[in-house]
Amino acid sequence: MRPEPTARQLRLARELRRLREAAGLSARQAASLLGVSPAQITHIESGLAGVSEKRLRRLASHYACTDGQFVDALVAMAADRTRGWWEEYRGLLPTPFLDLSELDHHATFRRDVAVLYVPGLLQTETYARAVFSNRIPELTPEERDLRVRHRLARRVTIEGSAPIPYKAVIHEAALRIRVGDRTASKAQLAHLLEVSEADHITLRVIPFDLDGFARASSSMTYVGGPLPKLDTVVRDAPHGSVFIDSEAQLNAYRTRFRKVEAVSLEPDRSRDFIHELAKEL
Repeated sequence: MRPEPTARQLRLARELRRLREAAGLSARQAASLLGVSPAQITHIESGLAGVSEKRLRRLASHYACTDGQFVDALVAMAADRTRGWWEEYRGLLPTPFLDLSELDHHATFRRDVAVLYVPGLLQTETYARAVFSNRIPELTPEERDLRVRHRLARRVTIEGSAPIPYKAVIHEAALRIRVGDRTASKAQLAHLLEVSEADHITLRVIPFDLDGFARASSSMTYVGGPLPKLDTVVRDAPHGSVFIDSEAQLNAYRTRFRKVEAVSLEPDRSRDFIHELAKEL
């Protein structure tokens, strides 16, 4: 039994439960078909217990799931034993920080919409330190330093040896708000201009005077999975990050990002816009 399933393990559990419910079977019926106790199905569907490839494929067959690519993706999730760089922070940082790192690691692409802060993957060390210094309740210097170090390490997703395609739409408010001082803001804008030159990174800006801002009224992160139905949306909440993965909600957020992207400046104009802001500082 797992004492604390990761977000990835919980996602696999939810997908298996969804398949069972779509087939109209109870947990007891599924257990009977598999030859295990109902408690075992409950543990699998809550992420507290793993499931072997053989049992997972048998379940998919009993559930009449004919999507072979989807079943293969679930098998890969079940077999995954990755212990990534983020494991060094286990017990030092809250679990949601590790879940975000794990999500980044397995992502096939990522899209951010940012309204008040520069996206975490694009933050400089000074900017990130200012963000965590303003947290309420206040962090100790040790807690702040751990969070900053972890945030910078997450940049491997788009700056490492195998970066994923990344799109970010940033509102002018996030570019103008001085999280730190003038020097930190200028350095942050310079960093955005630098990373935006990479072929796999697309950076767009929504100026204050551009129509259609209502579609970008809050921040969001959209992370691609091995298949569209295994994508994930991350939203910030008072108690931490919330992972969203229902098919209807994923479709809604895909549409939302497309509309936000449509009203933003083209990449070249966005770089010019950021350059002008930097000159004002």
